[in-house]
Amino acid sequence: MEATLQHSAWRLLAVLLALCFLAGVPNCRPAFGAETEKTDGFFEVGVGWGGHLRAIGTVSWLDENSVYQFVDDDPYFDGQLEGRLKNRIDFGKRWSMETHYELVALGGDTYENTLELGTLPPVLSEISVAEQIVDDNRRLLDLTHLLTEKDRYLAYHRIDRLNVSHSAGWGTLRLGRQALTWGDGLIFNPMDLFNPFSPTAVQRDYKVGDDMAYLQLPLNTGELQMLYLPRRDPDTGDVEEDVASYAAKYHIFVGAMEMDIMAARHYADTIAGLGASGYWGGAAWRVNTVYTCLDEGDGRNDILQAVANLDFAWIWGGKNYYGLVEFFYNSLGYTDDYERVLDDTDLLDRIERGELFTVGRYYLSGQVQIELHPLLQLYTTAIVNLCDPSGVLQPQLVWDVTEDFQAIFGAQWQWGGSGSEYGGYEVTAANTTVRLAPADRVYLWLTYYF
Repeated sequence: MEATLQHSAWRLLAVLLALCFLAGVPNCRPAFGAETEKTDGFFEVGVGWGGHLRAIGTVSWLDENSVYQFVDDDPYFDGQLEGRLKNRIDFGKRWSMETHYELVALGGDTYENTLELGTLPPVLSEISVAEQIVDDNRRLLDLTHLLTEKDRYLAYHRIDRLNVSHSAGWGTLRLGRQALTWGDGLIFNPMDLFNPFSPTAVQRDYKVGDDMAYLQLPLNTGELQMLYLPRRDPDTGDVEEDVASYAAKYHIFVGAMEMDIMAARHYADTIAGLGASGYWGGAAWRVNTVYTCLDEGDGRNDILQAVANLDFAWIWGGKNYYGLVEFFYNSLGYTDDYERVLDDTDLLDRIERGELFTVGRYYLSGQVQIELHPLLQLYTTAIVNLCDPSGVLQPQLVWDVTEDFQAIFGAQWQWGGSGSEYGGYEVTAANTTVRLAPADRVYLWLTYYF
């Protein structure tokens, strides 16, 4: 059954590529490269292409007592090559189809040593330490295919966007694989339930897409967004309601403020969210709160999360500056005794699903951007766990070498004492005690856009 679904998905891709080819006949108009007026005729087709090629290199220094001590404690050298091809076809003013294809090859010391750790039980049987490749185990359609897998590298390709949209005066309906962002968090974003970015993400250009039905309805006082996101149980492979998501968000204008009211059934939990944003002098402020009523909590009945931030821009010494400060609270997190993390299924489930990236309770973060030159930007991001205290510092230079080519050089450095979140803490699983600590690293991203 699963193989049949995979074959059907790739047949759908072949049909889509054929449509894209047919859409390239002389009667079609470019959609991305030039502004062209759409007509009401369905067969008045506009086609646009875009994408990027990217190379990523990383050098990491791991804690000497980390789980990787069992295989190799030298610096880790890793690399990744990726390409994204985007296509959009507009059928008149109302209909459109969007497709994003990804091809990724990655490998190096981290990948090789993670595989070796898997052969040394019982460490990785209960302790997950490495980022996994993007897969579709939970998604309705399996549009990811592993091309090759060796000791030091692997390659895969996938469809990250595949949707059809219809827009009219009453609103917009979009069906298929797509990305959606809710919430006003700038570094942490608890209201973003669907594939949020990590607080330390280097690039935030594309979120991972999900298979969903999305409806947007404009109203007199704002707009209403609703979605249904079916999922598969990764253990059984079956589409089940207790892992699906139903959500709605009402965006309303209240005087000079904007407000969001959210309600969701996410997996088996019931979620309510409230957000507000506005201006204070020359600065913009935002506040979001999210309350989760757990269906089956691990010793708790509910979770409260909140984020509040303030950002502003100024000129100093003839240079443009931008800054933000943000506070994040998560009642699911810990203030100490992080060794309990491996026993907290509520926390681990959200980390595994990519909804949560930290294990603490109170965080203060900030960022300063300096325009050193119109083509050269310096970003410095800091995240502090207020209870340890410990934190991460992430400076990076972004250089727009040409209109189509960008280089990012950055570093990520963790600080904190023993037993803190970012300084490293010990956990015990299957009679094995290891130290969990994020690695210090430097990285270089080279991206060509087309």
